[in-house]
Amino acid sequence: MVSEQSVIIVGAGPAGLATSACLNLLSVPNLILEKEDCFASLWKHRAYDRLHLHLAKEFCELPHMPYPPTAPTFIPRKDFVRYLDEYVSRFDLKPLCSRSVESATFSQADKAWIVQARNTKTDVMEEYQGSFLVVATGENGEGFIPSIPGLECFTGEVMHSSQYRTGGKYSNKSALVVGCGNSGMEIALDLCNHGAKVSIVVRSPFHVFTRNMIHKAMVLLKQLPCDIVDIITVELGELHYGDLTRYGIQRPSEGPFRLKDKTGRSPVIDVGTIEKIVLGKIKVVPSLKGIREKKVSFSDGQTRNFDVIVFATGYRSTAKRWLKDDDGLMNAKGMPKERFPRHWKGRNGLYCAGFSGKGLSGISMDAENIANDIRKVI
Repeated sequence: MVSEQSVIIVGAGPAGLATSACLNLLSVPNLILEKEDCFASLWKHRAYDRLHLHLAKEFCELPHMPYPPTAPTFIPRKDFVRYLDEYVSRFDLKPLCSRSVESATFSQADKAWIVQARNTKTDVMEEYQGSFLVVATGENGEGFIPSIPGLECFTGEVMHSSQYRTGGKYSNKSALVVGCGNSGMEIALDLCNHGAKVSIVVRSPFHVFTRNMIHKAMVLLKQLPCDIVDIITVELGELHYGDLTRYGIQRPSEGPFRLKDKTGRSPVIDVGTIEKIVLGKIKVVPSLKGIREKKVSFSDGQTRNFDVIVFATGYRSTAKRWLKDDDGLMNAKGMPKERFPRHWKGRNGLYCAGFSGKGLSGISMDAENIANDIRKVI
């Protein structure tokens, strides 16, 4: 049986939900297909307990639904999940869950997208046809763990950060966190606070600031050039933290927001990890060289034993596995070839939402741009 829709959206995370809401407000029929058994599964099932949104609430709103004035400046994960639940209810969103999209092809004869999705509850293949296709599986399709010699023989516990919940069961155990982005730094802090003996791998320079510094910088970016805001923010960071090179942390030569724009890498928002590093409660170690049983060797020649390794090494897009006729919209890694702000629109009614590298504010822009563009075409 073929289900015909105006717009097919693949992915029921914030990007898919926001796009559907914007389309609903414009009375454009649409359907969301989601491979997991619920919407926003990353936030509901693959996020650690202490997670807060890293940016202030005004930069983390989805279209047409601001946070109430009583909401905290930095939203906890559980509150963001409640926000998404309310968003789905308010805009009457009805994602079809447990639908794993296996292929999406464009039919020149029908001038339509043909989407094959497996119902993972019944194991039945379903077919959907739509004039427009929105790829909303985003940048965080699946967790990425790098290839390290001997990792498969590690006799302790190995997990990706998406599997980490809390450090409660790791008290007095030796833990290694691989990755010094926001997730890695916060997981290292959580493990330390629960009594684990923590080391964190720092391979490259990064910027680190407090939440308030980033909040002020984001406000300034609305009024001042990026390079000026970079200079101000870096000076504030140096005044607050001093020279961190003695602890194995170096700053990049380029400013944080210019670097974010060029590479997509965000500055680290410190919630207490740097203090633990300065006090020696969290050890900074260089890149991994190899693993043998519980022994981990590093590029500086040191070898240490660990009970658990948490890989906070990011995510990868899965779009290229099922999107067959993108006509050059996506590169080999499943990311848009065009940079922001021209990244969201392809040909033949193809769009992508949630690939701008600009978090929830970027998702909101994508959703509104896509809905408005489709409305014009219709």
